[in-house]
Amino acid sequence: MVRPSYVLGGRGMEVVHEPASLEVYMKAAVGVTPDRPILIDRFLHNATECEADAISDGENVFVPAVMEHIELAGIHSGDSACILPSLNISEKNVAIIKDYTKKIAKEMNVRGLMNMQYAIEDDKVYVLEANPRASRTVPLVSKVCNIKMVKYATDIVTSEITKRPSPVPTLKDKKFRHHGVKEAVFPFNMFQEVDPILGPEMRSTGEVLGISDNFGEAYYKAQEATQTKIALEGTVLISVNDRDKNEVVEVAKGFADCGFKIIATGGTAKLLNENGIKANKIDKLQQGRPNILDAITNNEVDIVINTPDDNKGAGDDSYIRKAAIRERVFYVTTMAGAKATIEGIRAVKAGKGKKIKSLQEFHSEIE
Repeated sequence: MVRPSYVLGGRGMEVVHEPASLEVYMKAAVGVTPDRPILIDRFLHNATECEADAISDGENVFVPAVMEHIELAGIHSGDSACILPSLNISEKNVAIIKDYTKKIAKEMNVRGLMNMQYAIEDDKVYVLEANPRASRTVPLVSKVCNIKMVKYATDIVTSEITKRPSPVPTLKDKKFRHHGVKEAVFPFNMFQEVDPILGPEMRSTGEVLGISDNFGEAYYKAQEATQTKIALEGTVLISVNDRDKNEVVEVAKGFADCGFKIIATGGTAKLLNENGIKANKIDKLQQGRPNILDAITNNEVDIVINTPDDNKGAGDDSYIRKAAIRERVFYVTTMAGAKATIEGIRAVKAGKGKKIKSLQEFHSEIE
């Protein structure tokens, strides 16, 4: 991970995988001086990123829930889809995250709200950053967990004037029967020639929330709220980079089980057919016609799964993602997002969540 010495919103950050990419980055870097160096960190591969919002009065700290990012580490937290409370993080690691958050908040003498960012690689929890301030996720945590975080934080901050006691000691851990999914809203529909790949730089301009008794439907609702409804049938186009080939069979099988027809680019189609999953080969733009661009333009594709191959691949296949945006086709650029999409399709096709529930009903089921 290479980045300027000080950034906001991940500006200027990039993940590089080989020396050539690092050379390109360094040549493009602006304003690098001995006082403003480029920082290089080891990137955590296949790490689950998560975060925790906390309320602290300087002595007592409460963490309502741990929020698990759907995309792996390397995507800016503001751009990641997130599950709240966490779905796949072990109880042991949830306890570690809450413990670290409480210790850091007390050491920093935080009074009010705080946001912590973590990553889990090979069952080890890493602290990425500590932000002693309110986070954009506070309203989401408040709504899903039925906790008035801003009110409590305000009581703490103004306690010297109001003499109100700290509410933190009275707060207790809860058990939830529902899940909330936060999804980022992007401006790509307004800028159709911008490649919509996700990375360390934040690109979202808003966010939405879906709530349901099960994760799949909550994810589906969140996508629907961003005005990019997931297709429940039709054809899925799959084209992934070499690093994601070990997961593509599982993803393709998921779509096939949901009744989708699969078309894929050369290497991906060959791999799927060798593993017993029927996939029709389709040419890339440079290989002749009809090709991927024709299929998307002619409304023959309902979902696009395309993972770019770093900067080199981003230049080669960005037309796939741009075409999906132009034609309003649901697209995914990460394997984690593809798996979550399958869960959403399964949940809706199975009829889960047909009963409409109010937010108050979800809150009444919290133990």
